[in-house]
Amino acid sequence: MKHDWFLTTAERGNPATEIDRDGAWTEGNLVRPLVHGSAYFARLYDELCALSKGDQVYFTDWRGDHDEALTDDGTTVGEVLCDLARSGVEVRGLLWRSHSDHVSFNAQQNQRLGTELNEAGAEVLLDQRVRRLASHHQKLFVIRHRGDPAADVAFVGGIDLSHQRRDDASHRGDPQQAPMDPRYGARTPWHDVALEIRGPVVGDLLRCFVERWDDPHPLDRRTPYRLLVQRLARMPRHPSTLPEAFPDPPVAGRSAVQVLRTYAHKHPGFPFAPRGEYSVARGYLKALRRARSLIYIEDQYFWSRDVAAALQEALDRSPSLRVIVVVPRFPDADGRFSGPPALDGQRRALELLRSDRVAVYDLENADSVPIYVHAKVCIVDDEWFACGSDNFNRRSWTNDSELTCAVVAPDVARSLRAELWSEHLGSGAELDPVAGFDAWRRTASALDAWHADGRSGDRPGGQIRCHRPADVSRWQRVWARPIFDHVYDPDGRPLAMRRRGAY
Repeated sequence: MKHDWFLTTAERGNPATEIDRDGAWTEGNLVRPLVHGSAYFARLYDELCALSKGDQVYFTDWRGDHDEALTDDGTTVGEVLCDLARSGVEVRGLLWRSHSDHVSFNAQQNQRLGTELNEAGAEVLLDQRVRRLASHHQKLFVIRHRGDPAADVAFVGGIDLSHQRRDDASHRGDPQQAPMDPRYGARTPWHDVALEIRGPVVGDLLRCFVERWDDPHPLDRRTPYRLLVQRLARMPRHPSTLPEAFPDPPVAGRSAVQVLRTYAHKHPGFPFAPRGEYSVARGYLKALRRARSLIYIEDQYFWSRDVAAALQEALDRSPSLRVIVVVPRFPDADGRFSGPPALDGQRRALELLRSDRVAVYDLENADSVPIYVHAKVCIVDDEWFACGSDNFNRRSWTNDSELTCAVVAPDVARSLRAELWSEHLGSGAELDPVAGFDAWRRTASALDAWHADGRSGDRPGGQIRCHRPADVSRWQRVWARPIFDHVYDPDGRPLAMRRRGAY
């Protein structure tokens, strides 16, 4: 039953939102996973090119690079969206305003994309209506067709409109590189996943965008410096009224989908989540409590002790349960001061998972270059799966704005797992949980042994290696843990909720 997997309206805990107005989830959707940035960008490009005057595009993003190529011929994000705006398509966007580029964030890139689109007739805002030190991390595209709601489509996942994301199954990397730890090479191999979604849930996803757009609070903190920056950038200071809403799309498939979000508790509060919303955390925890045979996770930041504790509780409940987790080999920034907080956080989380029914792996390409895992995917018992912007950490579950789609569709869940496992194992995947768990272990052991033997002989198949995070010294832990708790993985819940350990 769907209510066994999905949150009820009461369990969401946010009566102020509009997305539950017709029910806590929607039936009759078509969900298509898109593995790799190249697949996502190709589908997004095709859908955008099919639009005409009067159609509508709404998007949110954490980082957007105006010159990121969507296609092999070099057509860029900025070119496509500007052409649409000039042709009479309504283009509205919300980009995180971001912290300063001096601390390796995205302020200049997001500002340049927004300015370029606004000059072409779109309306793109730099949105900083978040808790202090938080970010807008949602990645969403909603594409609507005037007079043809059956053609409407949304894209949700972990892939930004930015450099480095357009990789494919060969994992040779996007030619447009962003700053990364040098061990990932000059063109970082990148693993990512998004969802293409059609059907009634597209209306709920648009309502997520509308709630943020219509927030009456100032887009940014009104300091003299921020006001000057915004004025020099010629960015809008207030959102205009959105165009008329089209009817929600009709039934398109057989998948049930629930929209999950994170919004932190802040002052002033979000009008659509005045005490915050933690349905991402609540949705995952409910699904993990139902797990009986297999939990499969791909995650960029697997460093939450609460997540690890929930997985261990699931293992204790079900003696037949297996857990496989795929993470990056190294942090994206693993410098003298940037690395220890992330490494120590992950080690502390993994220390809670001591069962021999848990295995953690990282990936490398055929040239033995590590693959950066940016995907945010969780599949439980081939019945429920989730894909979105959130990571398995406290920041994503309580502090940043996040958007994820949970799906109950056994055929889609199993197909997605088969695609991911076939790529990582380098052959047709054994999908039985026990036999598959053993196949992962054998594949990783063979590749680890080949490396230990000096890479002599033919390289074994597959991408997976046993994950062994680097050690963190006692002195590093002393200074790294406060930084981890307050900067890397802050807690955006109200104080009373933190004290109860509740989400």
